[in-house]
Amino acid sequence: MGSSPIRGRPASSPHRPAHRPAAGPIKPDSPDKEPTLKADPFAQLKLLDVQDLDARIDRLRHQLATLPEQAELTRLEKAGAELDRRLIDARTLVQDLTSEQEKVDADVEAVKVRRVRDRDRMDKGLVSNPKDLERMTHELVSLERRISSLEDDEIEVMERLEEAQTAFDAHTAESVTTRERLDATTRARDARAVEIESELSALATERVLTAEGMPADLVALYERLRAGKDGVGAAALRARACSGCQLRLDPAELDVIKRAPSNEVVRCAECQRILVRTSESGP
Repeated sequence: MGSSPIRGRPASSPHRPAHRPAAGPIKPDSPDKEPTLKADPFAQLKLLDVQDLDARIDRLRHQLATLPEQAELTRLEKAGAELDRRLIDARTLVQDLTSEQEKVDADVEAVKVRRVRDRDRMDKGLVSNPKDLERMTHELVSLERRISSLEDDEIEVMERLEEAQTAFDAHTAESVTTRERLDATTRARDARAVEIESELSALATERVLTAEGMPADLVALYERLRAGKDGVGAAALRARACSGCQLRLDPAELDVIKRAPSNEVVRCAECQRILVRTSESGP
């Protein structure tokens, strides 16, 4: 045991602090220390079972709070919101261009009607005055230029409308796909949550049964330590090491623990967790 790595230093370090608090019972004669608890060795071993159950419950609660499906849902919801914004913009553009096309179509039709009317009057000889005929001839030329210009505008608007409609259709399809993925991911999340909650319920029941009859002061100390020690309030002494902080005890600390009565609740001098002696604690 003399060659064992000491608590608080790497295994390769040959040195140990000159004055180090030893593990073992905390004496009540020190006003700043807690009085030493007494608990049946079997109750102390049961505390390890409770700790194991609590660790499993904590892991499941963490899984429930950090479901990958939930992270995917958050991403999809953000993507869906962005798609909705694009879809609104695309729909508005299609509506605006549709209105613009209808206006250009109406303008073209109006000019064509006027052209037909003037031609009919001229063809039927309803205009006999030479000056009126000359004026109407120039007007027909002007109307032809106006129709050509409007038809160019009409083609341009139609092309823009076609592009806008294509973009709108693409956004719509993408939005539908995203909604389907949202629904599927929601179902997967809910199914996994139900599984975890079922496991949690079973473990909670087992935990109540396991902790039944344990000393209240031992449980209270364990709960207080667990709250401030990352969920680990009790640790087994295995192979001369604390399974809570994973540091090995030096011979002096082990000797104090070895000489302590079996019903005495000892604490790890490094991490202060309850240190439960087991058959694997070591000589």
